[in-house]
Amino acid sequence: MTVMATAFGKILLITGNAEFLAERTRTRAVAAIAAEDIECDVATATAGGLGAGELAGLTSPSLFSTSSAVVLTELQDLPDAAQDELLAYARDPSPDTALILVHAGGQKGKRLLDALRALPSVHEVKHEAPKYERDFARWVATELRDHGARIDEQAATLLVAAVGQDLRALAGASSQLVASVEEGETITVEVVRRYFGGRADVRGYEIADAAIDGRLALALEQTRWAETAKVAPVLVTSAVASGLRSLARLADAPPGLAQGDLARHVGVPPFKLSVMRRQLNAWTPQNLARALDAVARADLDVKGGASDPAFAVERMVLQVAAARGH
Repeated sequence: MTVMATAFGKILLITGNAEFLAERTRTRAVAAIAAEDIECDVATATAGGLGAGELAGLTSPSLFSTSSAVVLTELQDLPDAAQDELLAYARDPSPDTALILVHAGGQKGKRLLDALRALPSVHEVKHEAPKYERDFARWVATELRDHGARIDEQAATLLVAAVGQDLRALAGASSQLVASVEEGETITVEVVRRYFGGRADVRGYEIADAAIDGRLALALEQTRWAETAKVAPVLVTSAVASGLRSLARLADAPPGLAQGDLARHVGVPPFKLSVMRRQLNAWTPQNLARALDAVARADLDVKGGASDPAFAVERMVLQVAAARGH
């Protein structure tokens, strides 16, 4: 994330649905403003609560400081009357005021966003949450590169499997890895296993692979280990669902795609395609649908507070393995 060389007289627009990244960008931007002027007053307001004329009050000069900063969150909820006021300010911003706008993503407030983006005073930083496992692994690689470290593709994928797809947790894990290796050392699968192997060994992706492969005994063993290690049942159902959906996307992929294009279509790193092709040989579209139905039922059970979520997960593993064999 690049912070503007000078924030005063400018507007930073933070958009996208990645809440952690938006929060981090906002925090860094406020810190940069404070570093530029330690006496700057910083005010925070929620856009949905602003009435006509209130934005002008927030951006007006302070009696106690020559400069000010305003953080306006939930921009998508800004009332129409205040939108016109914001656009009028953005066309001629105060040289002594820094304005940070935070929009949570989506189509709400799009007209305002489009108008703001067209103004030279506005600098946008967009954060969209990763969607597929491959995207999370790439995000990890970028995060580590920003820390001056490198990680290979398989290690990044294992880290995501071990830590999960929460960006805050992945950022913390990345910082831990950077502090744990020598400067210039590439972070490999062995390094990730050294620090996160205990967590990776009971994560949902291994249960998913075993169940999809039909290795029922191993899948049940890993499921019970996961329960003992207090892995949330929803992480297991999510991992199995993700594995089955990836197989379905591979089965429906247009013929003749290059390896990289096929990996993007399926939503996995390229090195996983060979494993998935082998897995797919044992599945028909009907059996995949049957297995996905079993996962959906288990997911409803564990999210709905089933009296025995561990039983729901084990039943799902049995049903997925059974579906493969039909």
